Amino acid sequence: MDMKFSKLLVLCLGTVLLASCTSDEKMKQQMTKLLQEDPKILTEAIEKHPAEFITALQNAAKNAQEEMGKKREEDEKKKLEESFDKPLVAEIRSDEAIRGPKDAPLTLVEYSDFECPFCSRGYATVNDLMKKYNGKIRFIYKHLPLSFHEQAMISAQYYEAIRLQNEQKAWQFHDEIFMNQAKLKNGTAFLDASAKKVGADMAKLKKDLNSDAVKNRIAADMKEAADFGMQGTPGFLLNGVPVRGAYPAEYFVTLVDELVKRGKVKL
Repeated sequence: MDMKFSKLLVLCLGTVLLASCTSDEKMKQQMTKLLQEDPKILTEAIEKHPAEFITALQNAAKNAQEEMGKKREEDEKKKLEESFDKPLVAEIRSDEAIRGPKDAPLTLVEYSDFECPFCSRGYATVNDLMKKYNGKIRFIYKHLPLSFHEQAMISAQYYEAIRLQNEQKAWQFHDEIFMNQAKLKNGTAFLDASAKKVGADMAKLKKDLNSDAVKNRIAADMKEAADFGMQGTPGFLLNGVPVRGAYPAEYFVTLVDELVKRGKVKL
């Protein structure tokens, strides 16, 4: 192995280390100086030792990825630990549509998008949890319609317009959409049919659809989700503990067990 290739390996290893936040400023300065003094090191060494270069770089990248993975895992554990002691507090409005006992010890809040395929998984997960903790959990649906889902916002508006009429009909509409999510491609024709199916007053619905009451409600949900760092859907709060993504019901069960273990909730 010639001197230039040795230098290159040092350079590549150092670069990967920098990417994984494990090197210091001195190493960075040394590598910068090395390239400035002899910029041909990179191209010449690669041409003479392509196989060795690729192998060394792949090994270094693998090690760096493992280190980064460990760091991310540690960071997530730390955030989860903090969330048990400092839970996020969602606003529960006086006219909130709530599924389950209003005084239930477990509160599950979801920030969701009617058109999001992952939210259909979230829908199934919520149903599983409502069955498992029947009588001990309350569920609150909030809106986070994503801009790239064409039918997401209008679906949220339909839900809120129906909620203004009747909470139970709104929940039925919610279920109808998620059970037939593929039909959202038909736009308002499907939304109208679903609204009629649950017995909504269509004249009132159309009047309320673009009202400030409906739009402001959705905007408030979206702001709250953003404040909590919910950038994608679905996002959940289980007694204030955030869950970002379509995790299976088993994951939520482990959180409930931990809440009980810590004395945060009694079931």
